[in-house]
Amino acid sequence: MFSLMFPSTADTVLLRRSTASALRNAVVRRLAALVVTAVVVAAPALSGARLVAQAPLIPHTITYAPGKSITLAMPRGLTVDVAATGLKRVRFLTMSPDNRVFATGMFNLADNTNGSVYILEGWDAATQRYTHVTHYLDHLRNPNNLAFYTEPASGGNPGAMWLYVPLTDKLVRYRYNPGDEAPSSEPEVLIRWPDYGLSYKYGGWHLTRTVAVANLHGHTRVYVATGSSCNYCQEREVARAAILSMNPDGSDQKVVAHGMRNAVDLRWVPEVDGGALFATNMGDDHLGDQLPEDTFFELDSNSHAGPIAAATAPNYGWPTCYFAHGKAVHDSTPLPTTSTENDPKVTSAQTPQVKAHRKANADSVYGYQQGVAAAGTNLAAGGGHADGVDPNAALGKPPAPLSDCSQVPAAYTTFAAHSSPLGMAYFDAKSPILGGTGGSFVVAQHGASHPHIGTGYRLVRFTAQDRTPKPLITGFLGGGITSAKVDGRPCGLLILGPDTFLLTDDYLGLVYIVHPVKAQ
Repeated sequence: MFSLMFPSTADTVLLRRSTASALRNAVVRRLAALVVTAVVVAAPALSGARLVAQAPLIPHTITYAPGKSITLAMPRGLTVDVAATGLKRVRFLTMSPDNRVFATGMFNLADNTNGSVYILEGWDAATQRYTHVTHYLDHLRNPNNLAFYTEPASGGNPGAMWLYVPLTDKLVRYRYNPGDEAPSSEPEVLIRWPDYGLSYKYGGWHLTRTVAVANLHGHTRVYVATGSSCNYCQEREVARAAILSMNPDGSDQKVVAHGMRNAVDLRWVPEVDGGALFATNMGDDHLGDQLPEDTFFELDSNSHAGPIAAATAPNYGWPTCYFAHGKAVHDSTPLPTTSTENDPKVTSAQTPQVKAHRKANADSVYGYQQGVAAAGTNLAAGGGHADGVDPNAALGKPPAPLSDCSQVPAAYTTFAAHSSPLGMAYFDAKSPILGGTGGSFVVAQHGASHPHIGTGYRLVRFTAQDRTPKPLITGFLGGGITSAKVDGRPCGLLILGPDTFLLTDDYLGLVYIVHPVKAQ
């Protein structure tokens, strides 16, 4: 056993404001990776670091290929195995009506049409592995997640089952029959979206879409989140950085939330507040290593009407409001005003600003971000595309940037900047380790795109009563004091039983199963 000397609150604030961030972040990252009996955890208000007593996380080394392994640390009583391998950028998971595990795969980081929907089959309890992977769908454009819905029974006949798959350019649904190994019908297109933007290397186009089915206030609706076309800009199309809602057949479409920069997971949680819809959301990338905080929102619930139940869609702030110290703060950074301002196509790659950007971003997991101008990743919407007709113009117009942030809905909790919260799950009291007595949320933090920042690359846990995220599973980011090494990137979760869940790693193409240690 050993002890660590932690800085005072004042010292911590000074450190956070320091411009010499590379070494500091590396030290913090290394300390966070150590198994200790007390860790520094920032409260959602982030008024200063504070000590939170926590039992040590126990390391488990698992081999996922010959000569390749990863060491993940988690609470005592839990262990981890590799349940499936070889899945190209595997993302999110869901359970079908006939209790089969479906997963999405986006193939790689590029905008592509090589994505897949998999079925994980042939569970072997002895090896804790799925023995067979069925390709249910292939040649899809960036499928991020999926959702099932069963219509109400009618006239003594069971209701039809549907599988919803959100793609970069459209939301489709397929008729589903139990036991299907491929769709039994052609897809129905429910809505189309703008399908262009700034690529990853230019810091902003979010090509993923996320779908959830929720029953709120007596109505079952399909909700779809669409990310922004840029890092920081005034959008030209209403469906960008928004959440849309519609009937299960695609009718009665409406925007229910604006200003949600990149809500990569939407989750219907029936155990909370009579049934509630939650979202993870990521902040932008032009305010440095320490800002803005990433966010977690309760959008609506049956116990109390949430922001998206209002007659007018709420604005969650982006682009001109961000979260700091748990509160919405106005961003005074000038917004690009045209589709070519600061565009990499018309900016010399040899300017001092671009050279400085190249040096600062050399470690991006998305590769060298060539050509980004002095404004960093503040590039206008469109990615060089000419202004055209908004395909969703019938839904309204994109809102003007907020000049005041006082009406931005409160966050349920916030996370460290650039930690990139993706998948979530809620464990109730049936899971004594993960849920405790009152239930807990678990969120997978994908990790900062520049690993030297050191945030994310872990799973965190928090409760409705104490909304302070605490480390649950770590080990996805390694390296020493002055370097960082990405070992994995956690993404999606699916609960299978008490204290048992599947976890995807889209960096290694793995699905882990976390479960209680077997009694000896």
